[in-house]
Amino acid sequence: MLSIAMIGYAGFAALCLAMDKHFSDLLGRKPRPGQLRGLRLLGWLLLLVSVVLSVHQRGWAHGLVEWIAVLMAGVTLWVFGLPYQPRLLLGLAAVSLVVGPLLAVFAG
Repeated sequence: MLSIAMIGYAGFAALCLAMDKHFSDLLGRKPRPGQLRGLRLLGWLLLLVSVVLSVHQRGWAHGLVEWIAVLMAGVTLWVFGLPYQPRLLLGLAAVSLVVGPLLAVFAG
């Protein structure tokens, strides 16, 4: 379940960065024309991968419930941490993007 939470967290981080204001605030520059669209696509793709993994591991009934629960925890961390520690959250998203899929491959 940790891999699903990490992949989902990275997906929400990509969706957050796909917003012009957050991109500029967090990275200190304006996005290039296709960057926001690419981040939006990456975010939705990561969320799709996380739900597929969750359903594959636990089945439709338990998988969807656990997926929503871990996503709510990740989003809560992102929403309440963004005003206070934005760089830390970006670092956690980067680590999640690498470690989450590795956990999914080696644990499953």
